Amino acid sequence: MKKLLTIVLIALISIPAFSQLKFGLKAGLSTNSISMDKAISLTGQAGQYTVQALKSANYGFHGGLFMRLTLLGIYVQPELLFATSENSYNVTSPGNINPVEVSQKLNKLSVPVMVGLKLGPIRVNAGPAASVSIGSPKSLVNDANLKDLYSKASFGYQAGLGFDLLKTLTFDVRYEGSLKKYQNQIQNLTGTTVSLDNRPNAFLFSVGLMF
Repeated sequence: MKKLLTIVLIALISIPAFSQLKFGLKAGLSTNSISMDKAISLTGQAGQYTVQALKSANYGFHGGLFMRLTLLGIYVQPELLFATSENSYNVTSPGNINPVEVSQKLNKLSVPVMVGLKLGPIRVNAGPAASVSIGSPKSLVNDANLKDLYSKASFGYQAGLGFDLLKTLTFDVRYEGSLKKYQNQIQNLTGTTVSLDNRPNAFLFSVGLMF
C-alpha cells in the first residue's frame, strides 16, 4: 500500500511537468442537414398533411468556452457551447397543391469532449458530444390535432482536424453525427406518434483564442 501511495504521489507531482493546461474562447459556423428517406403523411383536424425534409444544407452558429489538457502529446478538450441550427421541411396542407417551406430554428447547449493527438502541425481529434435543447422550435404543422415533440437531450459524436497558430489561435474543422435517430416527432390527440426520420449531420468550422 505504501508503495502504491508513493507511485500515485510521484505521478501527481510529475503531471504538471509533462502536461499543459490552457483555456480558450471559440466561435464558428455550421452547415447541417437531416436524413429523411420519404415524405410522411399526417392526419389532422383539417385533413391530410404531407411533410418532407429538404436535403439542402442550413447554417448555424456556435460559440463558447473550452479547456485543453495536454499530456505526453495527447490532449483532452471539453467544451461548453451555445449552438443554433435550422431544419427545413416542405409541408403540404389539406386543399393545397404546392408545398410550403417551413424552417425550425433550434437553440441548444452542446458539450463535446474531444480526445486528440498532434501529428506535426495538425491535430486529429474525436469524441462524444451531448446536447440539451433550449426552448421549443416553431411547429411544423398548425393544427389543433397535431403537435411537435423534440427530444430535450441528444447524444452524438464529433471528429475532425485542426491546427494551432503561434500557440494562441486555434482552427478546427469537424463532422458531427447523431447517435439518436428520432429527434423530431409529431403526435395527434389520440396519442399516436409519428417519428420523422430526422438524424441531423453537420460540418463545423471554428476559430478559437487560447490563453
